Amino acid sequence: MNVRDALTKAERVVVKVGTSTITRETGASNLARMEEIVREIVGLKDEGREMVLVTSGAIAAGMNRMGLSVRPKGVPERQALAAVGQGVLMHLYETMFASYGQTAGQVLLTKENSLRHNQYTNSRNALLALLDMGVVPVVNENDAVSVDELKIGDNDTLSATVASLVDADALIILSDVDGLFTANPQENPDAKLISEVHEITPEIEGLAGGAGTAGGTGGMVTKLAAAKIAMSAGVTMVIARGDRIGVMREVLSGEPVGTVFHAREAHLRARKAWLAFGRHIEGNLTVDEGCVEAMRGGASLLAAGVVTVDGDFSEKSTVRVLGPDGREIARGIVNYGAEDLRRIAGKSTKEIAKLLPGAAHDEVIHRDDLVMII
Repeated sequence: MNVRDALTKAERVVVKVGTSTITRETGASNLARMEEIVREIVGLKDEGREMVLVTSGAIAAGMNRMGLSVRPKGVPERQALAAVGQGVLMHLYETMFASYGQTAGQVLLTKENSLRHNQYTNSRNALLALLDMGVVPVVNENDAVSVDELKIGDNDTLSATVASLVDADALIILSDVDGLFTANPQENPDAKLISEVHEITPEIEGLAGGAGTAGGTGGMVTKLAAAKIAMSAGVTMVIARGDRIGVMREVLSGEPVGTVFHAREAHLRARKAWLAFGRHIEGNLTVDEGCVEAMRGGASLLAAGVVTVDGDFSEKSTVRVLGPDGREIARGIVNYGAEDLRRIAGKSTKEIAKLLPGAAHDEVIHRDDLVMII
């Protein structure tokens, strides 16, 4: 079965709508498009699918309510607008879903909810409980209380994190573009839509441009970051045009719309997903090719394979593991802080005992605390 046909079998689907999809150029909410999205989600749910909606637009809704045309730069001002806009946005969604006999439930998440395993698990359980009750969760980041260090960052990443949380089969990101192109279609008329992506390579990353529209925070860069999370978590992701009526149904009918990103075969178990995507990244370890192959075979990360250490982190922090070409290949929780790791990088287990008398661990990252990304 090819990936498009597999989408027709998706039972649990996360849909992310961007600010540009549900907001007009004037800053007002695009009520007609919001209603079309809600109607389509309800129709798909009536067919037996479980649906989760991740929505942007809270700050834009707050700006419109307060009569502002320029997004403020200050954190307190953005938080205040989010507090106003979240209520406006959720009231609209609740009213629209109710008009089709469907109950919606608001879920506001922050990065803090995923930093601790028990909070990550609680968030997962709450979302699954809503789905069991037949409710459509409407998820947004809690911008009214989040500060930069506790923000998930953007709603593309949030949607992929949610898809991982609930073990979704598919993630559909509705955007202001048709998908990933070979070049910027606004600048290059010869740009071609890429129908399928099997792996996020440096070449694929090089196709991403900068930030998105003025009202939002995302662009293709954040969508590729979301794709990494989704693919590693076993979720098939599709980027498609948000102003296209019926686009979700087209995607889930297997039609060749947008760009589809192939999921890895197995879903990560809940704790592994938390290790990979829930915790804040504190630094990077670059390893040699032999180490890469050993980890792919299920081995722990040993100091002998570590080439360089970047960052200032303590033991039990989460770090990225990069291959010789700079690509991220894994994430995990380290048994040593950055200073000690720089001393033992490239050293054998016997040498570690001499360099760090009393060292309690042979592994830099034990395989139980290591998640392969690619």
